[in-house]
Amino acid sequence: MFARAFVALQYLLPRQWLTALIYRIARIQVTVIKDTLIRSFIRLYDVDVAEIDRDIPGDFRDFNDFFTRQLASGARPIDTDENAIISPVDGTISIASRLDSRSILQAKGIHYSLDDLFAIDLDRTHAYSAGTFVTIYLAPHNYHRVHMPIDGELVAAHYVPGDLFSVNDSTVARVPGLFHRNERLNLHFETAHGPAALIFVGALNVGSITTPWTGEIRPRKSGSVEPQDLGGASPHMKKGDLLGWFNMGSTVILLMPSGVASWVERLPPGKTVRMGEAIGAFANDLS
Repeated sequence: MFARAFVALQYLLPRQWLTALIYRIARIQVTVIKDTLIRSFIRLYDVDVAEIDRDIPGDFRDFNDFFTRQLASGARPIDTDENAIISPVDGTISIASRLDSRSILQAKGIHYSLDDLFAIDLDRTHAYSAGTFVTIYLAPHNYHRVHMPIDGELVAAHYVPGDLFSVNDSTVARVPGLFHRNERLNLHFETAHGPAALIFVGALNVGSITTPWTGEIRPRKSGSVEPQDLGGASPHMKKGDLLGWFNMGSTVILLMPSGVASWVERLPPGKTVRMGEAIGAFANDLS
């Protein structure tokens, strides 16, 4: 009952306005306010502060600085097996499966189109027909930086304006096409195994998405898809390299072509993963 009410309420809420408000609150630098926000958040979500090598809350400029924090060196070991595909984030597996042609499973009984997800460069969708995908949800307590799951070259990035529904389980199960309705940043790669795509999906209260080469991308509900300048991006990225971060939490989707990769068997919905651990392997090298 509560879940249905929460989803219904979102249709009525001024989602863009609320997200803009949270954006401003998260960047308040008045010491007593930002320290209270950080301490309260840690208590509410039981954040593992042992992974942080900065003084809390004093070393953080504002709440968003804490939320998008780096972790202490060595906190996330990277699986170095050359055949391993690592989780790009800390989070919870929503779905790890295969595409039905170019249709992606969002939740039980709900599918959405890969064409809709990509928005442009629709010729790229053919490469993923009957391919594999994994959707990972980042909860508020998670580490919110996104990293390369494999070695590769970033060849295109597009910001797609859209809505800002929540991406929690209740909403994902009840809002058709949520992942292509919400704003997102689509990243396309070329790898030794063919193309790959990683999607940053925005959400309610996600004030923006940031990458090291684009800087901060603020949400827009409508407008044209914007190709992003890759001039500042490293031409060759290694597994574990930083791709960007959510300023507040959301979801990532990783896509691989058919026959290229398999997910590990121990990757059911609800499974908690950490950035750097193997979630799949190339070809028939799955162990």
